[in-house]
Amino acid sequence: MNAERVVMLLITAPLPALPHLPLGLLGDVAASFNASFLALAGQAWLSWNVLLPYLLGLAITVIGLAMLRKETAAAEIVERLLALSPLFVAMPMAVFAGDHFVGAQAIARMVPSWIPGSLFWAYFVGVALICAALSLAANRYSGLAAAGLGIMWLGFEALMHIPTVVRIPHERLAWNIALRDISFAGGAFALAITTTEQWRKQGKHGLLWAARLSIALPVLIFGIESLVFPLLTPGVPDSRITPTWMPFRSAWGYATGALEVATGFCLTINRRTREAALWLGIGILLLVLFFYLPILIAYASSIDDGLNYFADTLVLSGVGLLYAKSQRPAGASQADGISVVAASCD
Repeated sequence: MNAERVVMLLITAPLPALPHLPLGLLGDVAASFNASFLALAGQAWLSWNVLLPYLLGLAITVIGLAMLRKETAAAEIVERLLALSPLFVAMPMAVFAGDHFVGAQAIARMVPSWIPGSLFWAYFVGVALICAALSLAANRYSGLAAAGLGIMWLGFEALMHIPTVVRIPHERLAWNIALRDISFAGGAFALAITTTEQWRKQGKHGLLWAARLSIALPVLIFGIESLVFPLLTPGVPDSRITPTWMPFRSAWGYATGALEVATGFCLTINRRTREAALWLGIGILLLVLFFYLPILIAYASSIDDGLNYFADTLVLSGVGLLYAKSQRPAGASQADGISVVAASCD
């Protein structure tokens, strides 16, 4: 079965089951959505603090899709998906930039106390995020932007996440946040590597192993957590519980956990890495569409409870696809393996 048929099967397979969902669950979902739409008409939705992250994310999405429309018109579905992977990182970066602009005071309190000018750094990171998002979406200096994002996430590790883990080593969420940003850095560095001259000529690079392990180990741990705690919101397991109106609540955790364990293991032992990363990216993308999009709609007026979860998990999908993009298909010639990818990274 070729990759295009796999993608189409994954996307269409859940649809026939929709008419068989329990009516009570569908009623709960509809009631929650109705409440959210009523909230949209309320004053909370009109707040600039809510609107700005949505507007920035939408603007970057439109720019990215417009830039890719002609480039991928004749490409197969998997190639189109891989071409979209930088946008799966760019759009969330724009959303997070909006968070930095409207929540600067709260974010400034996360800056270590020994670093002066905490409010400045909150705004500075917001500006850096929107610049990186524009670069990735417009496909201009994308390698530099991706490398900058990777360095930024590693900086967060050194300045915030690792000290937090050392201070409260028993706190599972602190570990997950640290692991999440390591995986994000791995995806960013994988994208940066695909823009180097060495990768363009040889289809490989000496530092791809570091990007691979930076993705593999966190994903493997996330998968184990989802299997142990299936009711936690999956992808990057959080402290939040899957909403009661979500159909098949435990199944989301078990399915995502199995996917992450299988793909994380393959990436860890360096076997069938392209296929594993592709399956990871596609599986998490389906999770974003069928799990986190309904949550986003249900909590549309709350950035912390809706949009940020959606954006965070979309980055994880992009991370998987970016690493798949860095791997030449088995049996392909060097030119065949990198031509489409290189064209999208110029």
